[in-house]
Amino acid sequence: MIGYTTLGTNDIARAAAFYDALFAEMGAKRLMQFGENFIGYGVDMQQPMFCICKPYDGAAAARGNGNMIALAAKNPEQAARLHAKALSLGGTDEGAPGKRGEAFYCAYVRDLDGNKLNFFCML
Repeated sequence: MIGYTTLGTNDIARAAAFYDALFAEMGAKRLMQFGENFIGYGVDMQQPMFCICKPYDGAAAARGNGNMIALAAKNPEQAARLHAKALSLGGTDEGAPGKRGEAFYCAYVRDLDGNKLNFFCML
């Protein structure tokens, strides 16, 4: 059902460096780029994409309170690795890797612009 998600950034080069390195851990890469304002990441063009962009209205990008993008990990180990990778790239911790409930494993971070990400898998 989801075609793509988009998060705003105020520094596309800095955000691109963060997501290039982070998504390499998931086997994803840049699939499209429009000038210096938009980059789309994914595995292939037939799968949902994750995009970053400078806001088109010219206003500053701002994180949403209550907004989060959940990214599927293959297993708990990958979720933990992605969490650690995001922190090593300058992201901030929003919830250490671990079980939440009986069948849900996840790890929460904020990217360099303060957007919340969740790396998760079902157990």
